[in-house]
Amino acid sequence: MDEQKNTNKQQETPHKRRVRYSGKYPKRFEEKYKELQPEKYGDTVAKVISKGGTPAGMHISICVNEILDFFQIQPGQKGLDCTLGYGGHSRRMLEKLDGQGHLYALDIDPIESAKTRERMENLGFGPDVFTVKLLNFANIDQVGEEVGPFDFVLADLGLSSMQIDNPDRGFSFKVDGPLDLRLNPHQGISAAERLKQVNKQELEGMLITNADEPYAKQISSAIMTARKKGRPIETTTQLKEIIEETLAKIPDIEPAKMKEAVKKSCQRTFQALRIDINNEYEVLEQLLEKLPGVLAPGGKVAILTFHSGEDRLVKKTFKRHKNEGLYSEIAEEVIRPSMEECVANSRAKSTKMRWAVRAEQ
Repeated sequence: MDEQKNTNKQQETPHKRRVRYSGKYPKRFEEKYKELQPEKYGDTVAKVISKGGTPAGMHISICVNEILDFFQIQPGQKGLDCTLGYGGHSRRMLEKLDGQGHLYALDIDPIESAKTRERMENLGFGPDVFTVKLLNFANIDQVGEEVGPFDFVLADLGLSSMQIDNPDRGFSFKVDGPLDLRLNPHQGISAAERLKQVNKQELEGMLITNADEPYAKQISSAIMTARKKGRPIETTTQLKEIIEETLAKIPDIEPAKMKEAVKKSCQRTFQALRIDINNEYEVLEQLLEKLPGVLAPGGKVAILTFHSGEDRLVKKTFKRHKNEGLYSEIAEEVIRPSMEECVANSRAKSTKMRWAVRAEQ
């Protein structure tokens, strides 16, 4: 009887074959079944990492040792990870807590935060020691009022590799996908919609302010011309093509350097749009202003930045708060990842770390 039930169950739920692909290795994101399930294919993931790559669907945390050396986390303390992402930093901080105390983590990405929460629970970090809140770190004061103050706070302002690698999120010009760029795809407008609304002057200013784009005038003019002609800019590839065509008309760029110039302008343009539609400077300003209020006396904060605009804002605010007596110490110089880390993870090269210590009174 039991055998008959099992047979009927198998017939009702037929085996689902994984996606087939052409060639020796999968190229499309959804075909990378091994890398997208790292817990099942550790050897494959290890090979990708050993070659200096980041496996699809994963994120390699940056400056982990530098952060832990600064925090000196002790069991029983209370901490906050403002940018949960893949959970790499959170995992290492939880290990230092050794089952005592509590770590809270924030993220506005409902897609990745749910995956990370499950992954952390499977590692043994349940709700008794680890809590995830779907909240923008601009609202850090709400968390502080509810569960603070904190002995240590971390904010990694970098984009998670999982978001970059997924073409459906539109963060990378290297693969075709919708030009979205929202950290929370359920809120606000996409980058494609933003380009339909922005005027030339505003777009040019955005490219300069958010990314120091040297060809901001030419790129913004080309986007406006494309819009007037009814040429769609709704995918990552369509925006990349406009940038390629624009730079090809600039005589100052040598042909041998064109490919690299296009790559850099694409990176800066996508960055500028991402910062704009996610209000990244505004939310960072709110975080920096509210940080002293959520830290316990002697509490420590570390922030990882990835471009000059972020670093300038962090440096300026930390210095002002020290002069106001809110911080007793701040980093006088930035801390950078080691040469070995940059070789192993190319995405670490632009990272800068700054820290501050809350005054005792």
